[in-house]
Amino acid sequence: MISLTDTQKFGVGLTGFGVFFLLFGVLLYFDRVLLGFGNILLVGGLPFIIGLQKTFRFFFQKQKVKGTSFFLAGVLLALLRWPVLGMVLETYGLFTLFKGFFPVISRILSNLPGLGFIFKLPSLRDQSLSVGSEIL
Repeated sequence: MISLTDTQKFGVGLTGFGVFFLLFGVLLYFDRVLLGFGNILLVGGLPFIIGLQKTFRFFFQKQKVKGTSFFLAGVLLALLRWPVLGMVLETYGLFTLFKGFFPVISRILSNLPGLGFIFKLPSLRDQSLSVGSEIL
């Protein structure tokens, strides 16, 4: 089992509540208050989990500026009463930020008993290998 410090446990709680509020805000037809709480908690919880310096280093790398700018613009638009457009920009920004992790996630999900066969299909496996080679 992974041992977490008290600060990391607090960050996991903030991030968990952030994800909950985001999902609940989307289910309630893009309620801007819930989306705003979710965004603030999600962005606020991440530095508690991985540390402030690592958070800035991750988001402000030269190759991730596009994803960071789209994500932060989406958060700002969701807070400024444009929740649908804000969530679209946030989703694109998160996809751009974390596209390097998709091959790893695909390999992990291929070992699941129920859904593993989907990720072992040749078309998905070839795409995940091509995306993974861009990282190197």
